[in-house]
Amino acid sequence: MQFLSLLLSTLAVFLSRGAVGLKLQANVGELFTYKVEPQLFNWTHQVISEQFRYRPSLKGYPDLPSWMRYMYSHEYHAGFLYGTPPESTAGKDVNLDVIALNRQNYETRRVVIQLFVVNKFPTPNIVQMKIDNLNWVHLMDPGRVENLRNIFRKDLWPNSKEDLSVVFMESAVNMGGRLPLRPQQREGVIVHVGSFAKFSPRLMELQEEVRPLYKLPTCNYKRTSVQKIFENVGFKLDWCAFRMVGVESPTEILYHSGKQGEQQATEEHRHQDRWMGIAREDVPVRNYIDEFAFSFAIPGMIFAVLVGMLSAVLCFQHEKYSLNSEYPMSSTVQMVQCSDSKPTQPITTLKSLKDPNFLLDNTSIRSQSPNNSFYQLDSSIYARPKPPPYKGGTLGRNGVDI
Repeated sequence: MQFLSLLLSTLAVFLSRGAVGLKLQANVGELFTYKVEPQLFNWTHQVISEQFRYRPSLKGYPDLPSWMRYMYSHEYHAGFLYGTPPESTAGKDVNLDVIALNRQNYETRRVVIQLFVVNKFPTPNIVQMKIDNLNWVHLMDPGRVENLRNIFRKDLWPNSKEDLSVVFMESAVNMGGRLPLRPQQREGVIVHVGSFAKFSPRLMELQEEVRPLYKLPTCNYKRTSVQKIFENVGFKLDWCAFRMVGVESPTEILYHSGKQGEQQATEEHRHQDRWMGIAREDVPVRNYIDEFAFSFAIPGMIFAVLVGMLSAVLCFQHEKYSLNSEYPMSSTVQMVQCSDSKPTQPITTLKSLKDPNFLLDNTSIRSQSPNNSFYQLDSSIYARPKPPPYKGGTLGRNGVDI
């Protein structure tokens, strides 16, 4: 235990001796950026890939201030500190400890950054936009940021030439956006620029031009009248995310929920002591009767119509078959009645049911019925032939008729 405490104390003394002081300055309401690279720790070359790692934190604490963020860029092989100081940090010093690790020989070095926040009034007029073809790290380049500011200072917002500045910057993924499907595509970055100057008429016309797009989540396909101005310097904007917020614009059109939005919401609700809930009788009641009626009435009506149509078709087909069976179109069959040997009685031919003179025949229907075709002795007309006379036979010994 004593050896472990001695080792920690030795390491602390070594780090304190190797600590280098660095003084920086930040302004309230303006974006602060700083690049953490090997030259800060007197490391001039890199032997292996991703050789150096950095861990910044607030001095005496394990994390950074709430308004500051640190991200490492594999594209630039360096870390970046960025954020917008709020008004509560005005006139204060923010001390940061940055510890670097050399992954080749596991050497550690420490740098202390003393950041002084200068008091400044926040800009009241802000233009919010989203750039699709860039990542957050690309706006760490001062030249690219200067090109973006020149678009507003020279073309869109000439009155902001004196004090136009970038007041907010964050990755679109960190703000709730989705990662692109292809890794080589850009994630997108959200940028806010602000000034004390009033919005120019051209900016007001641009906002009215893109206002119908506010209901869409994204619209990369949309082109505007100032599209070429941004594309000529390498910026491709998502016009669904273009907003103008200021004294002359209502606060309801705020789009990006950054730290400034959180602080504004906190100040608005600070006067409220507690949350007041609604009464039970004020809770809206969902009417399930209308929903069930709408869900079953329309399908039921369609089913009834289909059943009616099918029943009508089947009834017509059944009636057709009944008519055909009542008057069958069979071939004519003639039957010859048998008569006795008297030559005076004519031979009568049985009529077919198809014959129209069948009912007018002198022979009744009853006499032609098979049920009444009995053998009659007192009549010369028979419905069937007279049976042959009976001839008796002799039975043999075995009971066989001989």
